[in-house]
Amino acid sequence: MTDTAVPTSAAGNPIGFGRMLRKEDVRFVRGKGHYIDDVNLPGMLHGAILRSPHAHARIISIDTSAAEAHPKVHAVITGAVLDTLGLAWMPTMSYDTQAVLATDKVRFHGQEVAFVIADDRYSARDALELIDVDYEVLDPVMDAKRALDDGAPIIRDDKDGQTDNHIFDWEAGDAAATDAVFASAEVIVKQEMLYPRSHPAPMETCGTVADMNPLSGKLTLYSNTQAPHAHRTVYAMVAGLPEHQIQVICPDIGGGFGNKVPIYPGYVCSIVGSIVTKRPVKWVEDRSENLMSTGFARDYHMKGEIAATKDGKILGLKVDVLADHGAFNATAQPTKYPAGFFHIFTGSYDYGAAHCKVSGVYTNKAPGGVAYACSFRVTEAVYLVERIVDCLADELGMDPAELRMKNLLRPEQFPYTTPTGWEYDSGDYPRALQLALDIAGYADLRKEQADKRERGELMGIGISFFTEGVGAGPRKHMDILGLGMADGCDLRIHPTGKAQIRLSVQSQGQGHETTFAQIVAHELGIPPEDIQVINGDTDNTPFGLGTYGSRSTPVSGAAAAVVSQRVREKAKIIAATALECSVDDLEWELGRWQVKGDPDQGKTIQELALLAHSNLELPEGVEGHLDAQAVYNPPNLTYPFGAYICVVDVDPGTGHVQVRRFIAVDDCGPRINPMIVEGQVHGGLVDGIGMALMEVIAFDKDGTNLGGSYMDYLLPTPMEVPSFELGETVTPSPHHPLGVKGVGESATVGSPAAVVNAVVDALKPYNIRHADMPLTPAQVWMTMQGKTLRTDLAFED
Repeated sequence: MTDTAVPTSAAGNPIGFGRMLRKEDVRFVRGKGHYIDDVNLPGMLHGAILRSPHAHARIISIDTSAAEAHPKVHAVITGAVLDTLGLAWMPTMSYDTQAVLATDKVRFHGQEVAFVIADDRYSARDALELIDVDYEVLDPVMDAKRALDDGAPIIRDDKDGQTDNHIFDWEAGDAAATDAVFASAEVIVKQEMLYPRSHPAPMETCGTVADMNPLSGKLTLYSNTQAPHAHRTVYAMVAGLPEHQIQVICPDIGGGFGNKVPIYPGYVCSIVGSIVTKRPVKWVEDRSENLMSTGFARDYHMKGEIAATKDGKILGLKVDVLADHGAFNATAQPTKYPAGFFHIFTGSYDYGAAHCKVSGVYTNKAPGGVAYACSFRVTEAVYLVERIVDCLADELGMDPAELRMKNLLRPEQFPYTTPTGWEYDSGDYPRALQLALDIAGYADLRKEQADKRERGELMGIGISFFTEGVGAGPRKHMDILGLGMADGCDLRIHPTGKAQIRLSVQSQGQGHETTFAQIVAHELGIPPEDIQVINGDTDNTPFGLGTYGSRSTPVSGAAAAVVSQRVREKAKIIAATALECSVDDLEWELGRWQVKGDPDQGKTIQELALLAHSNLELPEGVEGHLDAQAVYNPPNLTYPFGAYICVVDVDPGTGHVQVRRFIAVDDCGPRINPMIVEGQVHGGLVDGIGMALMEVIAFDKDGTNLGGSYMDYLLPTPMEVPSFELGETVTPSPHHPLGVKGVGESATVGSPAAVVNAVVDALKPYNIRHADMPLTPAQVWMTMQGKTLRTDLAFED
């Protein structure tokens, strides 16, 4: 549906899909957002966490007496205190355990050791200096490649039977069939690549305010979590509190990107602190704490092999991955998939055999592995396949666009089942790639590049094509901690025709208050300004697993459509009663049920809402009021896709990379609000460029985190990114009631490979086939000299 085809309300907003200013921005642009640090309760105390200065050390003793004597300190909680309450360890979302406060030893730099509660934040942090901890420093395991070596220090010696640093082995695909394809292949290309550890780095850090009422026994927890309902259930499991006595309230969230999905020790400590002090306790981390200790992303060491014919027909793909999960296995992803959706690594191409093996290991780094700006591990998968396809193009001497076009899936092949079992719903991949090439002026770019090379200038053109699987469930295949990945949604139409929709997902800045109002408007014809979107309060919203993995619109958006359709059908019965006709005689015109052939005879949805509350005698079995509930269990994932082209210039003297152009063509199905989609794409592209060129969490040989501030962990600014050139194709998904595929953060999925491919293309005069992210000037310059630089470890191999 185009913008011009949608009727508008008196306020000028589209009644349905179309461009509309974000409703929530009325408060945000005025500085009136209400975030976790804005929550202030009567009698509230403040917490601060003492963190380990070592990556691996045994705790000999902890002396808290001086801190407890501080005049403004109310309590000091240690792991030993929590142990007496049975709360020293908590479950992770991957069925592992994680220390709330360290008891036996610390396992990463920045791990939580003690929690101080004081009158104010400054006094709490001052008192941290008064705690004396005696450590026995142990050798750390910082390199995932050495985690399984004989004699490597065992990190998780707290676990019975754990004799090494191995977590899991997981495979997908047909190994025998893949081996057979490779045995007869004319061309085989191998490549090792690292997707280094990065951090979501949301603008707002993580925090909580816990308020345990000693009289009622009710815990109210204000928390900027992306998954309030899941958190409530886990708190009930861990603390033994009745779930109905726990209320999680999410204020506005200043960005999440997966970082605010896990349960962090600070959350549990604030709850225990409130229980101990019988007063509300606030804990909000600072920037360094966020970068050092909260959920990271990526950290995949990947080996890929691609088999093809001499004329460029791809035949098969093999992948071997070493996944660095840090000190605790705390990834938040569906239980059946310990490597997330990495087995979508087959990409967007037509070939019959593929196999991957992923092994997870412990290291002395912070735990995490969150779905940062993507569905679970899809970014790593896309990077792997798009980089190795470029390596194959180099081996064959083919243009990378030609090689991709030759192997892309065709529209008539959908629905298409990949060699690893994914069922892609729909797509016209060649059309998307061709559009990107047309926008870029690809032939002219190659001519410009050839001319520049003759002058000794380094210009690169990089291409990537991606398919992302979003919208987890279905719940028969996907759960987290046994909780199925379906989303609830409630809709109520008031007697005056105004509406409230209650969501199970929590907005973290994506524009839910606008998008979901537009979905209801599209189905019922109620102006979006008359629709209130409610989320973030577990006492007032239906259950669902939260916002992450690009699932809000594919799952909760579908739930909103379904519940709106149920209200519409109920309104049809009321209309038939009021108009004294059969329901079969009615037809729907946006916002109105009317008699077929006699459109003057009809009732608007607003009129029907009032009638639903009136003394109109309804048919037997039809209750009054105009409301409905829905729980949406998606039948399958949806699969947005896109084609990206990046143009870079590389300074041969310094190795500095300048991204000059970036063309992004996305297909996310029908766009509910094109403006919001474009904003999501812009944000994702900036994320991807940052990861490709500058973002990395590095460690020294002692395990010290070297990325604990924005002076060290670099984020892209407008100076590092171009004006983006966007295009779109529209291929509806048959698995979504609105045809929506969901854009999520697809741009972050597709863009890093395009940037790296462009830089490697620029370096072809140096006979370079590969370079690892991030492509800092030092990394590029070393690559030009034929040397390697480990970007994840700030010391020599």
